[in-house]
Amino acid sequence: MRVLLIAEACNPEWVSVPLIGWSLARAIAERTPAHLVTQIRNREALLRAGLEEGRDFTAIDSERFAAPLYKLSDLLRGGKGVGWTTVAALSALSYYYFESLTWKLFGSALKRGEFSLVHRITPVSPTTPSLLAARCARISTPFILGPLNGGVPWPRQFEAERRREREWLSYVRWAYKLLPGSASTLKNCAAIIAGSRSTLGEVPARYRPKCVYIPENAVDPSRFSAAAQPRTSGGLRACFVGRLVPYKGPDMLLESVAPLLRAGSLQLDIIGDGPLMGALQQLTRDLGVQATVTLHGWVAHEQLQSVMRQSQLLLFPSIREFGGGVILEAMALGIVPVVVDYAGPGELVTDEVGFKVPLGTRQLIVQQLHATVAHICEHPEELPAKSAAARQRVRNLFTWEVKAKQILEVYDWVRAGALSDGPAAPDFFSQCT
Repeated sequence: MRVLLIAEACNPEWVSVPLIGWSLARAIAERTPAHLVTQIRNREALLRAGLEEGRDFTAIDSERFAAPLYKLSDLLRGGKGVGWTTVAALSALSYYYFESLTWKLFGSALKRGEFSLVHRITPVSPTTPSLLAARCARISTPFILGPLNGGVPWPRQFEAERRREREWLSYVRWAYKLLPGSASTLKNCAAIIAGSRSTLGEVPARYRPKCVYIPENAVDPSRFSAAAQPRTSGGLRACFVGRLVPYKGPDMLLESVAPLLRAGSLQLDIIGDGPLMGALQQLTRDLGVQATVTLHGWVAHEQLQSVMRQSQLLLFPSIREFGGGVILEAMALGIVPVVVDYAGPGELVTDEVGFKVPLGTRQLIVQQLHATVAHICEHPEELPAKSAAARQRVRNLFTWEVKAKQILEVYDWVRAGALSDGPAAPDFFSQCT
């Protein structure tokens, strides 16, 4: 079996979707012959990572459309780190050109049967169509899509945060269905990998039989191999990791744990940068917690575990998180997560490995988060068992090696006949939830 992997965003030196693209593509390529197709902006990073151009990957230069559309999205999004629906919408337009160049380069090889199947890893957005799906269907080459993740509804209690995030296009997100190839993409896929229950629920019922649930995120054990430091006699230490934007809730976090910070029961590291940095600096002064809060700013991903491992808790009150990779990274270190029970975090965290507070109004989340963390500070003896269970859960289900094995099971299912008279689809849902 030889696979053509398409990961337009694929970069070992970046985070979020590009890191997912890189990590999953490399894990798959270590287990079956594969050739990676990616965008030209990732070329230098892939060469530095030891890949050989031509043999291991092909870099597609789609900058003719991608560059001006990226600049336009930067103007329209309303500020750095916000307006992601606008970015996704314009990226979908440039992706058409990327795929057309991919077909120009590999269409003949696909027709000759040089690849057993095509797997599009990124974009992960379910709103980005693929014209390659129909082209592959016409030449009887299976096309696999995913992991797809996105479309988590904005909680109605947080309309103000939605506006602060400049998410104007999210009100008309349904319009992506009008894009060329949107309807034919799902129709012509041999399999659809859904990265979340929310995305799975968005797939029309007639296409559900070709869906397989595999959460999009995983952990690189070489980057997150250390163990979190145990609690000292001076109290607990917690961290928040993520972009400092409204929907991540770092301001809610500070407000909720301020009494514990002032009492010396808790220390807090806020790791990340973004438009809320100035407001958070002022908030620490207003709350009188400067002595027990450290605002680290941006920390490179490869250095993240050295800062995180000083903590025993990850406090992550994001109210609209598709995936939640940082939660898995914390769990890999044995850091116990405390999250809002909604979307990605609610799927990754179980009662055995962490704590979940219910989604509600801002005031309710602040109250529940305070009560939960206060309980933990009073009963730190509950943490070691959850810490050990968290590390085990990641080792069992959420490394890139495990993810690649699951993907290869999907490949085998598709090649064995999938929806015709072949075997039943792989079931990872019951394992992960």
